[in-house]
Amino acid sequence: MDPAEERSHSKKQKDYINMLSYVCDSEYGIPRRCACGGRMIDEVRVKQEYDTLPGKRFFTCANYEADGFHYRQPWVTGVQEQIESLTKRLEEAEQLLNLMPSLKNQVETLEAQAKGLTRQVDRLTAEVYNLTVQVADLEELCFE
Repeated sequence: MDPAEERSHSKKQKDYINMLSYVCDSEYGIPRRCACGGRMIDEVRVKQEYDTLPGKRFFTCANYEADGFHYRQPWVTGVQEQIESLTKRLEEAEQLLNLMPSLKNQVETLEAQAKGLTRQVDRLTAEVYNLTVQVADLEELCFE
């Protein structure tokens, strides 16, 4: 494959992946981008004679046309989904905060064990040094 053609192909792939991301973003919560890549605007529908809910709000693509290729979501639905998502994240954070005291106790226990092991290593290092000195003294006596 020619390098220029490969770059072009890679750009097309990147655009396609971005498009999939836009579609996923726009299907849940407060949409950030339309499937076409256009930005979302906060639209308030003007009062019309046949409208039963005058002033209804929408998240609408800036390039919106009624052709089915652009996204238009009722404001209430988007906000409700976003609140549900944030509530779930808050509950997960609360669970983590509830685990903090037990984790703190575990950390304190591990720190105490590490201190004890450090003291033991220091004591054993001193013993090894003393034994090394004794072996050197014995070698001097035996080989003199």
